[in-house]
Amino acid sequence: MRNETKYRRLRDLRVDHDFNQTQIAKVLGCTQTCYSNYEIGLRDIPTDTLIKLATFYNTSIDYLLGLTDEPSPYPRKKK
Repeated sequence: MRNETKYRRLRDLRVDHDFNQTQIAKVLGCTQTCYSNYEIGLRDIPTDTLIKLATFYNTSIDYLLGLTDEPSPYPRKKK
């Protein structure tokens, strides 16, 4: 997969929810430049950041990474 399309869903979700990169970067605790690099695939996204994004958008990590087209999150284990 080409780098510029690697994390296309991140951009699409952000735009669909009317957020800018700076707003999402603030949620993640990183800089806008760092987040931009995630979106364009210049920087791999750490697992903890993927979890934050999936929780924020109420979706699965597999959906964020393009491994499934099903946006619904997986059911959580009951404690």
